[in-house]
Amino acid sequence: MERKTADQYPQELLDLFHEYQHGDMDRRTFMNSIAKFAVGGLTVAAIFESLRPNYAWAQTVKADDPDIKVGYETVQSPQGNGSIKGYLARPAKGKKFPAIIVIHENRGLNPYIEDVARRLAKQGYLAYAPDGLTSVGGYPGDDEKGAAAFRKVDGMKMFEDFVAAAEWLKKRPDSTGKLGAIGFCFGGGIVNQLAVRLGKDLSAGVAYYGVQPGASDVPKIEAPLMLHYAGNDQRIDAGIPAYEAALKANKKKYELFTYDGTQHGFHNDTTPRYDATAAKLSWDRSLEFFKKNLR
Repeated sequence: MERKTADQYPQELLDLFHEYQHGDMDRRTFMNSIAKFAVGGLTVAAIFESLRPNYAWAQTVKADDPDIKVGYETVQSPQGNGSIKGYLARPAKGKKFPAIIVIHENRGLNPYIEDVARRLAKQGYLAYAPDGLTSVGGYPGDDEKGAAAFRKVDGMKMFEDFVAAAEWLKKRPDSTGKLGAIGFCFGGGIVNQLAVRLGKDLSAGVAYYGVQPGASDVPKIEAPLMLHYAGNDQRIDAGIPAYEAALKANKKKYELFTYDGTQHGFHNDTTPRYDATAAKLSWDRSLEFFKKNLR
């Protein structure tokens, strides 16, 4: 399939797809809503297909890359859903590495997130990407089914699963004890919440277009944060001023970047919302941030 970019779509269509992906409308309503864009021989089905993720585009680091080792590990989570399974990627050589937990979007541990873990392992990190859908059978291999499964999981228990995964990763014998966190969309919000919950046990947090914690929780944050936001993301961006004001008032270390003209999900290279320039710039900034705070 030919890769399209966000500027080839009307903003209204991208906004409708965003609502659909986040469970704010069902498939039938979404299909009916986008019918008006089906002109000039373009069908509703073709529009829908072009917006869906193409995971062949996400394989930037292959699983059999000789520089890394990958596999799946299950972590016990007594305060959550009992256990959580995830994807572990680490450098092939060396004994101890700074650790980074990778938190997925609201659709579970898909191939894009596994690739992010491999990208981090390639940079010398011990990366673990837990699957919040473990308690309902795990990521089902399809984003729509993943989003439906996601809505069946108890959110508070899922958060406890991520906390358990983070603590397990930090304490592993092949970890230096320095722990970072990176997350996207739903996962960006989880990174903010992990910063609140873990306090000094988190050494660095990178949140991509994530929901912000309440101002009353900000004093609990100890880790330096890097916050990436999309320019065209009204619902998430509405929370930036209050969050930034609370971070400043509490003298927290943070860097905040908004990428003008980009869509929510601009780092995800499997959909048309991907923005290559913003994705690369934000990723380079994130790697430099982790290098500074975890090494």
